[in-house]
Amino acid sequence: MDNNGTLTLKQEVLIKLVEAFFSDDFEQNTRLIPFIMRPKGSDVPFRCCIYKERAILRDRVIADLGFSIEDDNEETSLATYAKESLKRETFNDKVLTVIGAACKGCVPNRMYVTNLCQGCVARSCKHACKFGAISIVNGKSQIDASKCKNCKMCMSACPYNAIVKIAVPCEDACPVAAIEKDEKGLAKIDHEKCISCGRCVKRCPFGAINEKSQLIDILKNIKAGKEVIALIAPSIIGQFKGNIYQLKTALIKAGFKDVYEVAMGADITAINEANEFKERMNNNEPFMTTSCCAGYNELRKKHLTEINKYASDTKTPMFYTAEIAKSEYPNAKIVFISPCVAKRKEVFENKNVDFLMNYTELNALLEGKKIKIEDCEETSFGRESSKQGRNFGVTTGVSGAVQKAANNEIKSCIINCLNKDTINQLKKYALEAKCNEGQLIEIMCCEGGCLGGNAVIENQKTAKKALQKLLDISKDINPV
Repeated sequence: MDNNGTLTLKQEVLIKLVEAFFSDDFEQNTRLIPFIMRPKGSDVPFRCCIYKERAILRDRVIADLGFSIEDDNEETSLATYAKESLKRETFNDKVLTVIGAACKGCVPNRMYVTNLCQGCVARSCKHACKFGAISIVNGKSQIDASKCKNCKMCMSACPYNAIVKIAVPCEDACPVAAIEKDEKGLAKIDHEKCISCGRCVKRCPFGAINEKSQLIDILKNIKAGKEVIALIAPSIIGQFKGNIYQLKTALIKAGFKDVYEVAMGADITAINEANEFKERMNNNEPFMTTSCCAGYNELRKKHLTEINKYASDTKTPMFYTAEIAKSEYPNAKIVFISPCVAKRKEVFENKNVDFLMNYTELNALLEGKKIKIEDCEETSFGRESSKQGRNFGVTTGVSGAVQKAANNEIKSCIINCLNKDTINQLKKYALEAKCNEGQLIEIMCCEGGCLGGNAVIENQKTAKKALQKLLDISKDINPV
């Protein structure tokens, strides 16, 4: 598992919740989770006192039970929330929630002149600022926050590195300014702007932003004996010990009826995009963007509508895999297993997919049920996915698959992470109807591709090594 303290804490809460679910008294044992994790007299590792630690743990459990912390009245017990989670039939599409008690209430993003300022004659910082935000007071540089645009030109110009940017990690990470502060200075999500990229979840060092889990909804269907089918995203390779065939066995042991590789759907996506790309180029369109990244698709809906006409109409790998699974198990509940918050939004819109489980939740399920993937026998998938389909979750993987499927050299432009700069870059391509870098634009919301998603549990270097072993024994996709 990646060495991340907030991830470890989230995992511990999820494991306790899984154990409570499969215990003799789910409601009572859920209520006790904060007290079990922070018993009387125990050390307080993170907060001022044991009571605040327990309060934050309570909020984490609420989110993991699938509820918005913002709606909590603080009087409802965890036992009641657990009971309500068993009754729940529907979810709303607000997939993120903020643990106010865990939020540090960071100072605003701003440029700051430190005591390292030497009051030099060159005044490099003042001359670098195009907005007149820097003045000299008592021989030292001073920044007027009302004029500053946080462009960092002064920081780059200072020969002493005396100017720093004070960053709020969640705000700084958000590419669409969907994180703001409420009247108490705590983080607040503007769901109208949010593209569910999960960057804030990954970057907050206090773990204050959580996904609203559907784990209990999945487990209650398994416990009720219903057919529950798992669709595993290509980026799952390398996240756990053991190989993908052992993972299938582990998932069946955990209660899933069957398991499908979404890489199979990625093969369909690659073939369809290859055909679509040829058609668009024959119609003299300037470029085409890929369409498999849910974060990018949310961006197009809310902030970048001008690029929609250049986006591929091809559906995502999850879409095609779910179609196959539903045709073979028409009465089953379909669960997509993914590292991506934005895929939760896509699940809401797909009639063939019922729930999403992320990798941290899957890890908690396997830990809670004492299932070790590496000790499992291998189970084949019957239909083997291609090398290119299995590589879909890595930057350049999608464009590489489309190129292989098209059996032709395609000049590609790679957008490896959505941020303010790359969004402006895409906007420019759309407005000018031109992309000199390439005719096929591959867009990945997360740096490194899906292997950089917010819910991965292994670092990219380790995951890529495991992935490469599988790619070495996989066959190429058949060209169209």
